[in-house]
Amino acid sequence: MKKTILFSVLALMVVAAAGVGAAQLARQKSAEGAEVYIIAPANGATVPQTFTVKFGLKGMGIAPAGVNHPNTGHHHLLIDVDQLPDFSAPLPATDNVRHFGAGQTETELTLPPGEHTLQLVFADYLHVPHDPPVVSEKITITVK
Repeated sequence: MKKTILFSVLALMVVAAAGVGAAQLARQKSAEGAEVYIIAPANGATVPQTFTVKFGLKGMGIAPAGVNHPNTGHHHLLIDVDQLPDFSAPLPATDNVRHFGAGQTETELTLPPGEHTLQLVFADYLHVPHDPPVVSEKITITVK
């Protein structure tokens, strides 16, 4: 988590130093046919309160936040998000929008019992989703 925060702060510092407002950020192109998906848990799965989420990616590569290479980015996990965030600006870092700016491809989550949704968004070195956006299907899980 500390690395993710550090990368996020560094990326935002780059934007601030460049004098670029969020509305002015140019979205990087995604690779044709790129896909992001949740490997585990499966849609409809029942999981314990603490469980592992594994991220999948096809057609693009992983790079940490702050590292600008074509056709790369890092994962963002949306938890119980009804409406997708604004894709023209850096994704917010909240309890419901988790950043994996160190290039992580899985995480351990602890959620309260009940039904929850999970969805991945792949974004560039500044946390801005690519164009067109690379977004997974939303899955629903039940935490027991």
